[in-house]
Amino acid sequence: MSRFLHTMLRVGDLQRSVDFYTKGFGMKELRRRDVPEGKYTLAFVGYGDEDSNAVIELTYNYGVDKYEMGSAFGHLAIGVPDVAATTEKLRGLGAKVTREPGPVKFGTTIISFVEDPDGYKIELIQRA
Repeated sequence: MSRFLHTMLRVGDLQRSVDFYTKGFGMKELRRRDVPEGKYTLAFVGYGDEDSNAVIELTYNYGVDKYEMGSAFGHLAIGVPDVAATTEKLRGLGAKVTREPGPVKFGTTIISFVEDPDGYKIELIQRA
């Protein structure tokens, strides 16, 4: 049976990104693998084990602290119980808020947008 496994994001500071997703969203660091011969380290974060949950793979390439954002990638979407509270929590952790909490245009679903430390956009969607 096929299923979605993970999304990979290249990051400039692995611990900063792990802290952002674990402290800001309540995810857990599930595993980490350093590959010195390949000059990279992987950290997997998510809400549950990889056997039954999709996760985020954070990839740090030795010596690379910044990436150019392409125009094809849109955003990640994460369901949260309280968009306003989560937005403020993330703002307190240094996240850039690019859309304040409020209803989606022409709808009633409450959303906001933030950027992670590397500039990846994340949509927060209210899930009560």
